[in-house]
Amino acid sequence: MTKEKHTKNEDFHLGQRIKAELARQGRTATWLAKQVHCTPENIYKTYRQKWVTMPMLFEISKALDYDFFKECSAYLEAEKTN
Repeated sequence: MTKEKHTKNEDFHLGQRIKAELARQGRTATWLAKQVHCTPENIYKTYRQKWVTMPMLFEISKALDYDFFKECSAYLEAEKTN
């Protein structure tokens, strides 16, 4: 995971970050849906959501072996300092 600096005015969109990480790994929405026990349609809906529920984010983080919570924390820290 790369360290990204976030600015207060940046449009943080978790669904798009999930979609990008999935693509980076060369995986599909169908694959992710199987991993988190939902439908591909639910994954496509997740891509459109700016924020994702904690249980869903936890399952996606495990499936992709990627800590999306760190990205959320980095955004929160940027919000506090800007």
